[in-house]
Amino acid sequence: MTSEESAASVDFIRATIDQDIAGGRFGGRVHTRFPPEPNGYLHIGHAMAICLDFGVADEYGGMCNLRFDDTNPTREDVEFVGSQQEDIRWLGFDWEGRLFYASDYFEQLFEFAMQLIRDGKAYVDSLSVEEIREYRGTLTEPGRNSPYRGRDVEESLTLFQKMRDGDFAEGEHVVRAKIDMASPNMNMRDPTIYRILKVKHHQTGDEWCVYPMYDFAHPLSDAIESITHSLCSLEYEDHRPLYDWFLEQLDVFRSRQIEFARLNLSQTVMHKRMLIQLVNGGFVSGWDDPRMPTLAGLRRRGYTPEAIRDFCARIGIAKANSIKDVALLEHCLRNDLNQRAPRKLAVLRPLRVVIENYPEGQTEYLDAVNNPEDPDAGTRQLPFSRTILVERDDFMEDPPRRFYRLSPGREVRLRYGYFIKCEEVVKDAAGEVVELRCTYDLETRGGSAPDGRKVRATLHWVSEETALDAEVRLYDHMFEAADPSDVPEGVDWRDTFNTDSLEVLTECKVEPSARDVQVGQGVQFERQGYFCPDNDSTPDRLVFNRTVPLRDAWARIQRAGK
Repeated sequence: MTSEESAASVDFIRATIDQDIAGGRFGGRVHTRFPPEPNGYLHIGHAMAICLDFGVADEYGGMCNLRFDDTNPTREDVEFVGSQQEDIRWLGFDWEGRLFYASDYFEQLFEFAMQLIRDGKAYVDSLSVEEIREYRGTLTEPGRNSPYRGRDVEESLTLFQKMRDGDFAEGEHVVRAKIDMASPNMNMRDPTIYRILKVKHHQTGDEWCVYPMYDFAHPLSDAIESITHSLCSLEYEDHRPLYDWFLEQLDVFRSRQIEFARLNLSQTVMHKRMLIQLVNGGFVSGWDDPRMPTLAGLRRRGYTPEAIRDFCARIGIAKANSIKDVALLEHCLRNDLNQRAPRKLAVLRPLRVVIENYPEGQTEYLDAVNNPEDPDAGTRQLPFSRTILVERDDFMEDPPRRFYRLSPGREVRLRYGYFIKCEEVVKDAAGEVVELRCTYDLETRGGSAPDGRKVRATLHWVSEETALDAEVRLYDHMFEAADPSDVPEGVDWRDTFNTDSLEVLTECKVEPSARDVQVGQGVQFERQGYFCPDNDSTPDRLVFNRTVPLRDAWARIQRAGK
């Protein structure tokens, strides 16, 4: 059984749907929706909801709509509409033409509100926002009725029409549902369902100056679309009585709301407010910064949709909020890239090596495996010459015990190449090592010695003559703490931002074939980790982002737990 099948077989949402089907509810139909507000970029928390909404529909032979809940034009933009569609498609899902906007239903929603007023279940309130908040009460004290709660129905209808016509200023009036100001559920204390906003809307332009509140528009949009199962994050659990109240009072299709825990990831922040602060505060370069948990950022960093879907399947659906370890996400990514990523040689911090007994002016080509996990991937040719570059960290002049890499008098293996031995160390005037003089053993081509002698280390390398220049950006987690928002009183969570989360190396060298790696394609730099070309990369200026190092923290956690 796969991780996806295991998660799908036990979670409570699918169990509830199974019960509904068995009982004949909704005629056995399953119709879900993914309803983002177009006020920012989607992040990996949304990926969980996307996988659930679209996945459930697919598993049950149903349908899933994409609906933008665009009821607040002060925060929404067509840029986000486009980016969110791109992210959903990239993740591997298709709404099959069922693209809707809450704004498509503005006329129907207005009429629903008028109907509530006619039925004496809503009224126009002329209290200010501050007064409404004051009248609302607290968790321990009931609210008080607005003096306008008993306003005549005809007067409320007239005022609401004038609100729509633009006769009033913002904040002058609102429309509130008439429910129960003493309810222990604060959401039921005459919630506002319409307010005045004289702001241009990205879909409807200047047609409207009154806009429905989310809690009003959402259930009724579900009803209009005949959504059977409205899957929501856990913070909407307290809103469910209000969701059901609107559907009942207006006698429309009764969708079923089911709540699940949001996905929270360690060592990052997921709240949109906090992400906006990181972007606007210059902590990151933008919404698609590879350190961001946005799908655009993860994609730019080199994450694959397959790895994200696998991660969502492994963690499953929960009823209680928790923080998931980013190490599991990285583990899923390594598993995926290990199977598909071609191998390349790259030296990030080069140290020059001259092989003194290698013929001057000669270049030969060594066979290199493209991907040991994929026999069909074939091989490539690596140019080898008298002068090569190795990783500076692979040499120590005075090595400690258990350092098996290159040092004076020591022999090592070059990946796909020969044994070389360090004979001389060349330093500059400041005493810094600038070059190694080595010899090679012609008989060890391919990595083994005819006489059977062994070496303890294998180094990656590139030929100085043919290597390409590259900039490499080493990304790390934005925060060291598992929960960056959990800071002592008086401490700004932004002050805990990991200032070492990005290191830019500008003098890296990569093998010639690295130029053929396309943006969006992952590659393993052997012994270094997984990388991908950045959006900034061009054939004349190669830029690679580190997607994830080779070390696997989650695998170590699993082994320790056995």
